[in-house]
Amino acid sequence: MNLKELYILETIKINDNISLHYIEMNKFKTNVVGVYLRRPLSDKEASKNAVLSYTLKSGCNKLSTTLEINKHLQNLYGATLNSGVMKSGDNQVIFFDAETISDKYAPENEKLTNELLKLLLNVIFKPLVKDNSFEKDIVDREKKTVIDRINSLINDKRAYAKMRCNEEVCKNDVYALTRFGTKDAVNEIDEKNLFSHYENIISSSQIDVFVCGDANINEACVLIKDFIKNIPFMKSQIPQTNIIKDSQDIKNITDKLDVTQGKLSIGFTTGIDASQNDYPALVVANSIFGAGTHSKLFNNVREKLSLAYYASSSLNKFKGILFVDAGIEFSNFDKAYEETIAQLNALKNGEISDEEMSSSKNAIINSLNTYYDDQRYMQMYALDCIYLGISSDIEKYKKDILNVTIDDVMRVVPNIKENTVYFLAGKN
Repeated sequence: MNLKELYILETIKINDNISLHYIEMNKFKTNVVGVYLRRPLSDKEASKNAVLSYTLKSGCNKLSTTLEINKHLQNLYGATLNSGVMKSGDNQVIFFDAETISDKYAPENEKLTNELLKLLLNVIFKPLVKDNSFEKDIVDREKKTVIDRINSLINDKRAYAKMRCNEEVCKNDVYALTRFGTKDAVNEIDEKNLFSHYENIISSSQIDVFVCGDANINEACVLIKDFIKNIPFMKSQIPQTNIIKDSQDIKNITDKLDVTQGKLSIGFTTGIDASQNDYPALVVANSIFGAGTHSKLFNNVREKLSLAYYASSSLNKFKGILFVDAGIEFSNFDKAYEETIAQLNALKNGEISDEEMSSSKNAIINSLNTYYDDQRYMQMYALDCIYLGISSDIEKYKKDILNVTIDDVMRVVPNIKENTVYFLAGKN
């Protein structure tokens, strides 16, 4: 079957705040429903949004406890429901993700997707409230959940080093915030001010509803319109994501923790995000540099010189940042750093073989093809494109990648400029 036949995106505008997106992927036996509330990423509400995402999932007007919600999900043949927050550029997104079997496999022809969508709408728009307040026990519990998540950020040392590097690259920019905010901000939340925050944002957020799989989108549309018809929505304020600009000075930051392996993270600015025409060339350049086993970092820093246990690079499509991260012996810091920069300079000098070029493109194409095999990958790809204001046509994007030339790569690589060198070292 042609890949294009597996992916059809249809969008219906419910009102100025809510859009319904249907991604037809009919080879799956399940349908995935996602609701995404788009908020400006800010220190004033990041922690409140994080606690709110878990609080809403804990009960609604019809199902007042987590136990009742779980029983309802079991009645939908083991459906699942998750919630949380994530960062997408200068947006903080409160999300709800649910999954059930496709209606065509329902034993008694039940409309399971509609029932799951109704549950999500009740959780989001008709929460469990008493006297203009959420339940204190629930809020206290979910505050602890968020604080535990903040504390756990340090457990994965590779991710922690990249997070710390990001904080330094994005210093004085909202993107330096974690998606959970801070523990101090969480501790200031109570059941009353959280509900007041909910009231302020629920009717003024941009909301994207996704149904992914094989469903009747018109029925979903009618259901949503009927459910929200009495809600007085207000104009939403959509933040404009700012690309991180290059800095005159390179920051060198070292933290010391009780670790046995050093973590090197280097942040570069590129001045290019995924909405720009040069982005496919930057993606290919990044692939040549460090995104895979075919790359310069892997084959030289890791394999040839044995300076790292792992070494790779990645792009932030919203903020125009390129990150290198490597796991190294503490004593190899200087050598690993110098060789990383040497490989970047080789790229900038045009030392690109035909094999590197073709392998890099193939790796990108293969990665994009995996989206057709994962409903959530496809959903997140489409959501990113909506936030960036670009086409979500994967086949077109693949063609753009294949059309990138060495001249295109050489045009964008001078924009890659070193910003921050972060090293997570041992205490001794």
